[in-house]
Amino acid sequence: MTRAVAEATLQAMVNLPRPAEELAVLDRELARIEARRAQLLARRSYLLTLLTAVAPPVPPTPRAGPAARAPETSPPSVQNALLALGGVLLTVAAIAFTVVSWGAMGIGGRSLVLGTVTVAALGAPVLLLRRSLVSTAEAVGALALVLTVLDAYALYRVALPDADPLGYSAAVCAVLAALWATYGLLVDRLRTPLPAAVLTAQLPLPLWALATGAGQLTLAWALLATAAADAALVLWTGPTPARSIAGVTAWVTGGWALLTAVALSLSAGSPPDAVPPGALLLAGAGLGLLVAVRVPDVAFAGGLVASLSAIAATGGVPRPSLPLGWAVVGYLLCGAALLTAVRSPLPRAAVRGLGAAAGAVVAGAALWALPPAALALLGPASRAEAIWSGAPGGARQALGTDPGWPALTTAPLVLLIAAALLAAAHRRLPESARPAALGGATALGWAAGLVLPAALDFGYAAAVTTHLALTAGALTLAVYTRLPVALRRPHPAAPPVLPATAMICALAGAGSVALLALADETTTLITLGVLLALLGGGAVALNPAASEAGTGAGAAHAAFSARAFQALLGCLSVATATALLCAFCASAGLPRAHIALAVLAVPAAVAPLGARLRHHPVSLPIELTSAGAGLLAVVLAAGRPGTTALVLALCAVIAAGTALRPDRRPAAGHLATVLFVLATWVRLYASDVSTPEAYTLPVTVPALVVGVLRRRRAPEASSWTAYGPGLAATLLPSLAAAWGDTHWVRPLALGVAALAVTLVGARLGLRAPLVLGGAVLALDTLHELAPYVVQVVDSLPRWLPPALAGLLLLALGATYERRLHDARRLRRTLGRMR
Repeated sequence: MTRAVAEATLQAMVNLPRPAEELAVLDRELARIEARRAQLLARRSYLLTLLTAVAPPVPPTPRAGPAARAPETSPPSVQNALLALGGVLLTVAAIAFTVVSWGAMGIGGRSLVLGTVTVAALGAPVLLLRRSLVSTAEAVGALALVLTVLDAYALYRVALPDADPLGYSAAVCAVLAALWATYGLLVDRLRTPLPAAVLTAQLPLPLWALATGAGQLTLAWALLATAAADAALVLWTGPTPARSIAGVTAWVTGGWALLTAVALSLSAGSPPDAVPPGALLLAGAGLGLLVAVRVPDVAFAGGLVASLSAIAATGGVPRPSLPLGWAVVGYLLCGAALLTAVRSPLPRAAVRGLGAAAGAVVAGAALWALPPAALALLGPASRAEAIWSGAPGGARQALGTDPGWPALTTAPLVLLIAAALLAAAHRRLPESARPAALGGATALGWAAGLVLPAALDFGYAAAVTTHLALTAGALTLAVYTRLPVALRRPHPAAPPVLPATAMICALAGAGSVALLALADETTTLITLGVLLALLGGGAVALNPAASEAGTGAGAAHAAFSARAFQALLGCLSVATATALLCAFCASAGLPRAHIALAVLAVPAAVAPLGARLRHHPVSLPIELTSAGAGLLAVVLAAGRPGTTALVLALCAVIAAGTALRPDRRPAAGHLATVLFVLATWVRLYASDVSTPEAYTLPVTVPALVVGVLRRRRAPEASSWTAYGPGLAATLLPSLAAAWGDTHWVRPLALGVAALAVTLVGARLGLRAPLVLGGAVLALDTLHELAPYVVQVVDSLPRWLPPALAGLLLLALGATYERRLHDARRLRRTLGRMR
């Protein structure tokens, strides 16, 4: 093998190529290696591209330090800030040059400088935009606009110093607006000239009106014309910043013009004076309607403004020749006439605007008429202290307050028109708003009838009759709209608004007419009788709806609301019957004590009625209301102990009769017991009985009887709950009386009774009698023996009591364990007792 290698080496040394050949071989190998390296680099770049698309690599965490912080501003924001700052500085410099350094140059120099700078500033944005320097072009363009203003100011100072400032300003604003608009249209890539032209175009007409010394009306026309020009720009241009600005300025200038016209219309002294502002309002209404039709985005607002302007125009012409009340009627009729346009072929949003305007006018008129209605409802309460002082001279006098009724005579008409409009429009409202519309129409109609007697100054009897008729109508509406809901339409999810509104109106009217009738005796009796018939009849009429409603959740809800109405009417019927009975007794001249006895006829009559109704929902409410009548009887009898005792006894008899019913037995039975005891105590007090046992034994005996009965039914009941209250009711007051009694009869009787109670408790194993009896017996004995103990102690030597005390302590100490065992046994014995 070694020989073979040696031969190969020798052969290679013998066959070595020449240097030129070897160099050519090396160059070829290097070229091949370079080609391969290029292929590998291309493949590497391709693979890196794939990896970057799938999962971008996480950049390495920069080192902490100032150089690693992110820039706080981006290049565009920095550029804009620099350009804005440069533009502001140039503007300030131009203003300073024009105002301060103007006099240092001649006329030629001044013209040359301003003209050159302005032309250069206007032309520079074109060149800048060609080089795509948009932000720079915007800054220079804004500077050019400011320079044109300075040119106008320079022209005024040099060439027209005597010109009217307002007139010159109006002309300059018009020229500048036209110039800037033309410039913005020619250089359409600039965003500043056109909005600036729109804003400047708002000034020429108002400044011209001020320059000519015209009045408010001319200025308003100038503002409206400017608003019309803005509206035209909005209607006939595309969505640009200038169009948005024109829309805002149209609302501002148009609103200013219309408000000025409304103020002029309201301050006009005669109908001819109200015609020019009315014409302006009609022109504004036409402009608003055009905008509502052509611009869907603001159709609602346009319809609203157009409607309000038309109402103010038409209602403002006759207003100066009419009283305030009839002027309100005029505006209300204009709003009503506007509702006829609801069916016009206008956009839906514009129609809603018309309806909203009409609703606003109706609501405003109704609010104007509501204060007199509230006075008609609550005014009778101001004369409540003058009961049966005589019939007033009229309805206004009966209310006791005069808010200026001559100016409010049209309040009923306004409320009636508003109610009619609301009722007529409810079918065009959404389904969810219809019940509220009907309820509102009902309330407004009822308010119109309520204020009618005072507005027209009816006589007193006519006013009371009107209010009674109004109450009857509202109650009838509440009852006979509640019945179909409960019987024939048992599916609504909530109780209808109409019956509830009518019921509220009826009850409010009943209270108001009851107070109104208190001024005259006969009127009071008749009114209370009519109210009793109405309320009782309504409660009876609602009985089918409360007891015969269909099945289902909706039917149950309807029946529940009907039962609530019936219970309310039943309670008010009982209260009205009580008031009527008191009024009859007072009219007959009966004293208070006799009236108290007569009032008890109400709970006496309601008790059997409640027994007959049994589980009817109205039974418990009317019984509780009749209990209030019993309380009234007690109050009326106060001050006369004999009569009070009799009233309490009769109330106890009624409660005892009610306790015969199983469903009322616990509550009525306890109430009857309490009333009987109270009646006994009051009777004893009236008889000047001061013995405490006379007051306590009527409580103790029934309490012990109840305790015995309870122990029979529940042997596990504690003796403290069964017998403790009854025993304590007599033993403790008697013990207190015995300690202050100087005779021997009461302590002896108390000791015997306490001994008997203690023995019974020990014999029957009852803890309460044993403890109470023993404690009272011990205290009573101590009280009786105390004088003798004192005498004995006084007769003994002074050293004997301490000696006896020491012996006692020694004996107790010696027998301490025995005494402790006895105490524990006594405690266990008492623990086994009940």
